[in-house]
Amino acid sequence: MTLRVALALGFVVAARPSLGQSVHKVTELAPGVYAIQHDNRDKYVSGNTTVIIGDRQVFVIDATFLPTLAREDIAQIRQWTNKPVSFLLNTHFHEDHTIGNRVYMDAFPGLTIVAHVETKRMMDMLGPSAARRLEEDQAPLQRMLDTKKGPDGKDLTADDVKDVQAALARHRAAIADIQSVQFQSATLSFEQGFTVDIGGREVQVQYLGRGNTEGDAIVYLPKEKILVTGDLVVSPIPYVSDGYPTEWVKTLQRMTELDATTIVPGHGPVMHDKSYIFLLHDLIQSAMDQMNAKVAATRAVAEQTLDDVKGGVNLSSFRQRFAGGNPDVAAEFDDMTGDLVRLVYNEAVLR
Repeated sequence: MTLRVALALGFVVAARPSLGQSVHKVTELAPGVYAIQHDNRDKYVSGNTTVIIGDRQVFVIDATFLPTLAREDIAQIRQWTNKPVSFLLNTHFHEDHTIGNRVYMDAFPGLTIVAHVETKRMMDMLGPSAARRLEEDQAPLQRMLDTKKGPDGKDLTADDVKDVQAALARHRAAIADIQSVQFQSATLSFEQGFTVDIGGREVQVQYLGRGNTEGDAIVYLPKEKILVTGDLVVSPIPYVSDGYPTEWVKTLQRMTELDATTIVPGHGPVMHDKSYIFLLHDLIQSAMDQMNAKVAATRAVAEQTLDDVKGGVNLSSFRQRFAGGNPDVAAEFDDMTGDLVRLVYNEAVLR
C-alpha cells in the first residue's frame, strides 16, 4: 500500500494497530492460565484476552472486537476445559476489548460481565453505536473510490484503487460482523475492586486509578504472580490518544509495587519483568515535566496554544528505547509523541 493511501486509511480502523503485535498466539502463563495475543484481523485490532481456569469456573479478561474472533477464542477455551466461563472482565470501555461480550453471554448464559462503574457508563453510552460509527468511517474511502483521488487531491494509481477497494470490503465485513450481535454491556460494576475464588485460584480485580481511561481495571493473580494490565500498558508503543497523564503515572507506579513476574499488556507480547512499565512511566512523566516547565517559563497557560508550547517538549531520548532498530516502530513512536504532547498540554490547560 502506498504511504499516502495508508495514511488516508489510518482513521478508518477500529483502533491504532500495535506494530509489534504478532500473529494470533497463545501463551500458557501457568497451568490453566493462558494469554491469547490477537493478530490485526482484517486490519481491525483486538486487545489481548486472558483465560484463567479454576477448579469450578473460568474467568476471562477482555472479549475482542470482532465477534468472529470471540467465537474462535471460545472454541479454544472449550478445548482447554469443559468448565463454564462464569466471569468476563472488561478492563476498559474501548470496543476492541468489549464488542465480543455478547458472544460470550450467548455461549455461557450464566455469565457475569464485570467492569468498573466508569467503564460501564462509557460502554452504555458508546457501545450500541459501534457499527454506525464504522459506517460513517466508510465515507472517506468511498469518496476516494468515487473520485479516484487521494486526500492530497492527486490521482490514485491502479494499485491505490485496489487498496481502497480492499479496505472498503474489510470495512463492510467488519460492520456485518458487529451487526450480527446485540451490544452487551457489563452486568456487574464495581468501584474499588474485589476478589473471587474460582476454585483453587484467587483472582483479584483492582482499580489502581485513572490512566488510559477513567475506569481502567487490572487483574492480579497473587499465587501465580501474574498481572493483566489492560491498555494501561501497551507494547511496543503505548496508546496515548486520550487519558489522564498525571494520574496515569501514579497508577503505573502502584502497578509496579505488585509482586508480578508475568505481565499481560492490553496489546503486544507477554512480558516477564517490569522494565517496560517503568519506561512508560518515565516517558509520560518526562512529557509532563517538560510541558510544565515550558508553561512556567512563558506566560499563563490559558493564553498559549499547543503550537506555542509543543516545541518545548522533546522526547527523542526515548525513541531508541521504545523502537530499538525497527524503523516502523520508530515512526509509530513519533506519531505517538505528538498525541502525548497534546494530551499533557490539554491537562495543563485544565489546571
